[in-house]
Amino acid sequence: MSLQGKTALVTGSTSGIGLGIALSLAKAGANLVLNGFGDASAAITEVAKHGGKVGHHPADVSSPEQIAEMIANAERDFGGIDILVNNAGIQHVAPVDEFPVERWDSIIAINLSSVFHATRLALPGMRSRGWGRIVNIASVHGLVGSVNKAAYVAAKHGVIGLTKVVALETATTNITCNALCPGWVLTPLVQQQIDQRALADGDLDRARRDLLAEKQPSLEFVTPGQLGELVLFLSSDAASQVRGAAWNVDGGWLAQ
Repeated sequence: MSLQGKTALVTGSTSGIGLGIALSLAKAGANLVLNGFGDASAAITEVAKHGGKVGHHPADVSSPEQIAEMIANAERDFGGIDILVNNAGIQHVAPVDEFPVERWDSIIAINLSSVFHATRLALPGMRSRGWGRIVNIASVHGLVGSVNKAAYVAAKHGVIGLTKVVALETATTNITCNALCPGWVLTPLVQQQIDQRALADGDLDRARRDLLAEKQPSLEFVTPGQLGELVLFLSSDAASQVRGAAWNVDGGWLAQ
């Protein structure tokens, strides 16, 4: 499919899942607004290889004001946002009764509230142009729980609920809203968990396999590229009646 003339904003897209999604959309011809902290030059260069216009905004998505500035800049510099991918997220692991309150607040702000703010601000432009796609990167933890991940699980369940509401509110329009629910993806954060496990016996391959075996029957990681291709499909006309879906991409995690 071609996304020539469309502009996509992907939050948290200077590396990992977000960058994989941005690359898939760029390959289909979309212009890209990247978002993320730090030096974004490598991500911009990689995405720009595919020929579309590329920009970057460093908004801290825990701040509604900075999200509003990012959306306004995209409207001014790109003419509007046609595809919004809410991907930014953070994690912290601790039992509920030991969970730091400031960590809870940060995770809810970045993983859930940012999805609301970006969506509410992007929707008017989509409505005025008569077309839009919103894809929220939730998690398998939006559908099931795991110990020590209270804030993350609560936020991702909230993202799926919000996805359904937005889908219903746009049901008679050419705007769709859906969520992807990945299982284990080999991001830097997950690699840290593998490295930590490997410290025990020095066997990196065993640590990787053991991590997957606990939850993901395929014993393979989901890749950012696979998620990008699914976002591309959800942006296509073939997916125009896929609305409010929570699509698990989890190597069989939820089939157990």
